[in-house]
Amino acid sequence: MMGGGQNAVLAQLLAQAEGQAADLIALRAIVEEAGTLGATRALARLGLEDAQASKDMAELRELLAAWREAKKSLWKAVLGWIAKTALVLMLAGLAVKLRLWELLK
Repeated sequence: MMGGGQNAVLAQLLAQAEGQAADLIALRAIVEEAGTLGATRALARLGLEDAQASKDMAELRELLAAWREAKKSLWKAVLGWIAKTALVLMLAGLAVKLRLWELLK
């Protein structure tokens, strides 16, 4: 899951801070190591700690972008069909109103 090295570094920094008045540099180092350790644990819990994870995330982002583009294209097509259908119905109504079918006889 994660190396014991990060735990050891954090433990060493905490012991160093306890032994003396913790200065700003030591506190920043502790916070940074704790953040790195927490991020590593979170990624491990999600199954994203291996080298393949960045490739997997890139593929997921591409898939999500393609899905969003497909949704956008679908909506454009649906709205286009609705507009065309409304236009055809208006033209048919106009033809009935002007009695244009009589010219075809």
